[in-house]
Amino acid sequence: MTARAIIIGAPRSGSGKTSVTIGILRALTRRGLKVRGAKSGPDYIDPGFHTAATGLSGVNLDSWAMSPSLLNALAAQAADDTDFVILESAMGLFDGIPASPGHTGSAADLARLYGLPVLLVLDVSGQSTTAAAVAKGFATYDPDVRMAGVVLNRLGSERHRRLSGNAIEAIGLPVVGAILRDPSLNLPERHLGLVQAGEYDDLMAHLDRLADMAEKSLDLDAVMALAAPLAPAVGDFADALRPPGQRIALAEDAAFTFLYPHVAACWRKAGAEIVPFSPLADEAPDEDCDVCWLSGGYPELHAGKLAAATNFHAGMARFATTKPIHGECGGFMVLGEVLEDASGETHRMLGLLGHSTSFARRKMNLGYREARLRTDCPLGPQGALIRGHEFHYAQMTATGNDEPLADLADGQGNPLGASGYRRGHVSGTFFHAIARA
Repeated sequence: MTARAIIIGAPRSGSGKTSVTIGILRALTRRGLKVRGAKSGPDYIDPGFHTAATGLSGVNLDSWAMSPSLLNALAAQAADDTDFVILESAMGLFDGIPASPGHTGSAADLARLYGLPVLLVLDVSGQSTTAAAVAKGFATYDPDVRMAGVVLNRLGSERHRRLSGNAIEAIGLPVVGAILRDPSLNLPERHLGLVQAGEYDDLMAHLDRLADMAEKSLDLDAVMALAAPLAPAVGDFADALRPPGQRIALAEDAAFTFLYPHVAACWRKAGAEIVPFSPLADEAPDEDCDVCWLSGGYPELHAGKLAAATNFHAGMARFATTKPIHGECGGFMVLGEVLEDASGETHRMLGLLGHSTSFARRKMNLGYREARLRTDCPLGPQGALIRGHEFHYAQMTATGNDEPLADLADGQGNPLGASGYRRGHVSGTFFHAIARA
C-alpha cells in the first residue's frame, strides 16, 4: 500500500496555503492517521511546521534542483508507511523558472509527474463571483494539472460564501472548505518568511487551533477522498549530497536552523553521524568530529551573543587548523570578520574568512543557483556541479582576499561570477546546497 496525496496550491503567496496545510495535517494526525507534509521547491521553514504538526519529518521535493531519480526516491520515501501526504506548493501553483518541461521547480511539475490532484486555496477577500473566473482559469490552464476542489479563504460572511461558492460550483468544481476571516489564525512573519516553528512558546496550541479550524471549516472526508495514490517511479539517492565526513559537527540553535531534512537524512542513510552543538550556548564543535557545518539561519538577530561566545570562537579556531569547516548563508556570515546588524551596530565574528557582511544595508538576493566547485570542500570534490538556491537580504561590505570557492550560474545557466570564499580548511558561501546536479 502506498500513501494517497494531494497538492495544496494557490494563485500566489499569502493566500493561506500554509495555514490550510498545517490545519489539515494536524487534524488528520489527531484522528490517528499517519500523515506527512511535503513542500515543493526550496523552503526551510514550512517543513518544520509540517513536522511539528504530524510527528513525521517533512520533505522538500524540487523538480529543478533534484534529479528525477532523487526526486522519485524522496517521494517514495515520503509515501512509505504513510496514510496521506499533503504537499504544499511554494508561491503560486505554476510559478517556477523558465526550464525544460517538468523541471521548472513549480508544484505543477509534481502534479503532472505523479498525477496528483490539486486543492486550490483562494483568498476571496475583496471579490465574490469573480473567484469563479480565477478557479476556471486554474482548471483550464493546463489539462495535465487537475483541480480537484476549492477552499475559500478569508470570507467575510455567509452571504460572501454563497456568492463565491455557488459561482465556483456552477463551473463544476466542488467547494470543500470555507474559512471565515480570522486574524488569530495568521502565522507571524519576518524577513525570510514565517517565524520558525521552534521559536513558539505555545506551538502545539497554535497548531491545534489550525486543526480546529480545519475540522470546522473544511470537509476533511471530502479532502481525503480527493487524494490520489502517490506511486513514483523507481529512484535512488545517488545524486544526494555526500556526507562531508563520518562525524559531522552541526551548529544547531535559533541562529543556525536551515538544513534541509533530506540532506540530514541522506547523510545518516550513508552512515554519517550528526553531532549538534549550539554556538548561542557558547558551545564549540566536538573535536572528535571530522568536519564542522554552519548552516544558514538568523545570525543577524543574535550577532551580539555570537560575538560574545568566546568558547565558540576559540573552538572554531582550533577546529579550523586541522579539519574542514563550511558555512552556508548565515553560517558564511559568521565565518567572516564583521557582521553589521539591522540597527547598524557591528559585531566581531569568527574571522576565519576575510569578508564582512551587513544586514543594515539590505538587498534581496533570491533564486535558483548552480555552483561549479573550484576546489575540494565539504560540498563535494573539485569540479562537482551542485544545485541549490540563494535567499538572503544581507550583503557583503568587504570582500577580503580569500580565494573564490565556486563559479555560480542562475537557474537558466547564466553566469553570475565567482561565489564564496575558501582559506585553508575553511569555506563558505551564501549559496544553499540542495543536491548534486
